[in-house]
Amino acid sequence: MVYFSIKQLAEKVAGIRGNLMEFSLDKLIWTRKPVNFSIQENKIDIITDPHTDLWQRTYYHFRNDSAPVLQMATQENYFSFVVKTTFDSQHRFDQCGVVVYLDSENWLKGSIEYENEEFQRLGSVVTNQGYSDWATTSIDASIKSMWYRLSRRDSDFCIECSQDGIHFQQIRICHLREAKDDIRFGIYDCSPENSSFKASFTQLQMLECQWLAHDGQAPDENH
Repeated sequence: MVYFSIKQLAEKVAGIRGNLMEFSLDKLIWTRKPVNFSIQENKIDIITDPHTDLWQRTYYHFRNDSAPVLQMATQENYFSFVVKTTFDSQHRFDQCGVVVYLDSENWLKGSIEYENEEFQRLGSVVTNQGYSDWATTSIDASIKSMWYRLSRRDSDFCIECSQDGIHFQQIRICHLREAKDDIRFGIYDCSPENSSFKASFTQLQMLECQWLAHDGQAPDENH
């Protein structure tokens, strides 16, 4: 039997997906630093603050822009960002995952949002020019770990999820109108109600874009 260290396993899995690109925890920048967190080699632990959230206007009409966001800036127009999340959420709306946060009115996120003891909501929110949407599917509440792969192709993005870090399934393809040239991407977590939980982020990697160019119907000639 062959045993791998965490670093060797990350390199082995990355070799399946594509070549590693430059990614450093030292380059991550906070937007709203949480009270309790720790950053170690390839591991970030965050304990959420109560009443923190990201949402803009749609349906609920309120505007929440208080979730901690930890991101890296890049000029790369084609890349994939992979991270494993582990969490002990137990209260309604608790969530953690990947994010592209440009400003309060332009961002996207992918995460698992706790609902009750039976199910959670795996999904995404895309916010363009101050209006959010929400697309989800229900998964079992016993799931307490998930990998995400966030890919960029210019101003278009793909969010995928995986339970083993190798086989990914598509959650969302979307467009961010303000994602031009320089963007920021990374992780977030929050507890919209009066609760708190610990989220851990590991295996953070930036890869060559794993979201391949579309090889089906050709674009319209006039667009």
